[in-house]
Amino acid sequence: MLIVAALGGNALLRRGEPMTAENQRGNVKHAASALAALIDQGHSLVITHGNGPQVGLLALQSAASPEGAFPLDVLGAESAGMIGYVIEQELGNLLRNRLFATLLTQVKVDPRDPAIARPTKPIGPVYDEATARRLAAERGWQIAPDGDKWRRVVPSPRPLEILEASVISFLTEREVIVICTGGGGVPVVARDDGSMIGVEAVIDKDLASSLLARQLKADMLLMLTDVDAVYLDYGTPAARALRRVVATEISGRNFPAGSMGPKISAAIEFAEATGKPAAIGKLDDALAIIKGERGTWLEANAAVRTPSSGTAERLASSQGEI
Repeated sequence: MLIVAALGGNALLRRGEPMTAENQRGNVKHAASALAALIDQGHSLVITHGNGPQVGLLALQSAASPEGAFPLDVLGAESAGMIGYVIEQELGNLLRNRLFATLLTQVKVDPRDPAIARPTKPIGPVYDEATARRLAAERGWQIAPDGDKWRRVVPSPRPLEILEASVISFLTEREVIVICTGGGGVPVVARDDGSMIGVEAVIDKDLASSLLARQLKADMLLMLTDVDAVYLDYGTPAARALRRVVATEISGRNFPAGSMGPKISAAIEFAEATGKPAAIGKLDDALAIIKGERGTWLEANAAVRTPSSGTAERLASSQGEI
C-alpha cells in the first residue's frame, strides 16, 4: 500500500521544547522508529513533514544578520533540507538495506490567493501574549493565539500543484522511500512567461500532503501529530474522540485554523477525490492507525461503520496484510 505519511512540525519538535539540534534529532529518531514499523510491514512510504517551529527559528536568525533577511520561500527550502537530512539519516540507520531520497519540492500557488493578505499559519517559537505583542510591534509581525500561547503568523496560500510529483512517482516505483514537500513545499508562482519564482509564504503541510497523495494516487493519507485523534469539543468536559467518520458528518464543523482545521480539510479533500481513507492520529500509534485500531479514520461515504465491514479489513483483503 502506498501511504503518504505527514509528520507534524510539533511532533518533530515538541511544543515549548527548546529548539536545539539535539532535541530535533531525538524527536526525529523517535519518529523514524514509528515510520520504520510501517515500512517493515511492506508498505511504500512518501514522507512529508511540517516546519513551523524550524522555519520560524531560521527567520529569527536570518533577521539578525547584518546582511539582511532571506525570504520565507528560501528559508522554507533550507528547513526542508535540514529536517529531511535528519529524517533520512535516522531512517537509514534503522533500515540499512533500503534506498532513501530527500527532495526539495516546489508547490505552485495562486499569486491572487486572498490568503496571502490574511496571515494564519503559525511559525517559530511560542510566546506569552505580552512578549508576542512587543515583538510584533518591534518587527512588524502578525501574531495570533496558539493554544494558551501566542505565535507569529504568516500567509499560507492554497497549494495547487506539486511540481516534482512525477519525480516522486518515478522514485517510489523503484522502491525508494521519498522525503519531500517539507513544510508544505516551497511556494512558487508562475510569471507571465511561465517561469517560476518563490513567494513570501509558508504552505500548510497537510493540504500540500493531501494534494501530493492525490497526484501520486496513494492508497492512504496518514497525518501524524501529537494528539491521538480528532476531538469534538476539544478542551472541554464534553470532549469526545472521533474514530470512524465520513466527510458529510464532519464537514462544516469548526476546528482551529492553525492546527486541526487544515488536517480535516486535507482529509476530506483526499477522501472525496479518491474514495480512499485519510487518517489522523498520534505518531506513536502509526501502525495501529493504519490497521484501523487507533486515531480517526475519515472516508467519503458510509462504507466504514463496523470492524467487519471497515476499510481496514477491505484493504487487507485487496492489498495484502495491513
